[in-house]
Amino acid sequence: MEEREIRAALDRHWAASDANDFDAEHDIYREDAVLEYPQSGERIRGRCNIQASRAAQPNRKRFTVRRIIGAGDLWITEYVLSYDGRPSFTVSIMEFIDGEVARETQYFGDPFEPGPSRAQWVERLP
Repeated sequence: MEEREIRAALDRHWAASDANDFDAEHDIYREDAVLEYPQSGERIRGRCNIQASRAAQPNRKRFTVRRIIGAGDLWITEYVLSYDGRPSFTVSIMEFIDGEVARETQYFGDPFEPGPSRAQWVERLP
């Protein structure tokens, strides 16, 4: 699969994620895909289990992609995942085999107040 095709698949994946279209969202994964959440120490094996775990999440979710970068079989998406309106800054690292995600690792960072010690050098983000 060419890089432009992977990029198009990622665009479809994140749009489906934002629309809560669980079937389309998981088209990108191999049957034996592995998803890891290092911060909670969780590993989920298999596309069906990944999809079921996400469908069981009771919160209202929204996805806002900030950027997607990658080449070959390694792609990174930086996005804001909002659970019930509360943002979590998120990075997804996806490893592809034959055009499908074989492994994904997601890292989450909650917002925090800026430190006053660096205020003179800071420009606040919107």
